[in-house]
Amino acid sequence: MKKLLPVIILILSIQISKAQSVIVSASEPDAKIIVDGQDLGTGTLKIKIPKESCVDVKIQKVGFLSYEQTYCNKKGSTSPPKKQYFDMKMDDAEQASVKADQANVDFAIEVNKKYDLTEAWKLTTQIVTDYFDAIEVSDKETSYLRTAWNIQTFQQNTVRTRLIIKLGNSNPLIFKVKLVSEYSGINGTSVKADEQFREWDRILRKYQNVISDFSTRLGSK
Repeated sequence: MKKLLPVIILILSIQISKAQSVIVSASEPDAKIIVDGQDLGTGTLKIKIPKESCVDVKIQKVGFLSYEQTYCNKKGSTSPPKKQYFDMKMDDAEQASVKADQANVDFAIEVNKKYDLTEAWKLTTQIVTDYFDAIEVSDKETSYLRTAWNIQTFQQNTVRTRLIIKLGNSNPLIFKVKLVSEYSGINGTSVKADEQFREWDRILRKYQNVISDFSTRLGSK
């Protein structure tokens, strides 16, 4: 065993010497550095890449775009740099939106008694078309309206928004208004890819006054 020990040490030293490393740093000092799914530090981190292995590195901070890079230490692969700096940019989807409790919630709007159903429905349609170009379904008899999706693409996200209006009560006349806001977290998602979208607790700024407009222009107060 004593004779084998120097050999084992030599083998290990050779293996260690074959490992490579890269120093990763971000412009945001509190940005998380996640290596192979594990949160290992913030701002700057020295990452070891074993021989014949790859590591996946993610740089993340709320309000900023996420960055991902894979470094490999394998025969035939490009050697990782000694250092890599990530100049993090603001998340354009968050900049174009606001966090709001109005997203994906039914708001009951009691219609001003001076409007009958026909007048109320006409005004409702006018308000909707101030924000949305296309109405997918509109039925005055059942008081149901649904717009087509409006879609907006960002660097690392796709957001779709629509309005749904339905009858809440006939007497007094109450409409339920719902601003549906969804995101995919991926650039360029098709508006029809329902399975890739999920509810978003934010609203694009251009829609942030929709609910208040209904309350002000149609409501009883």
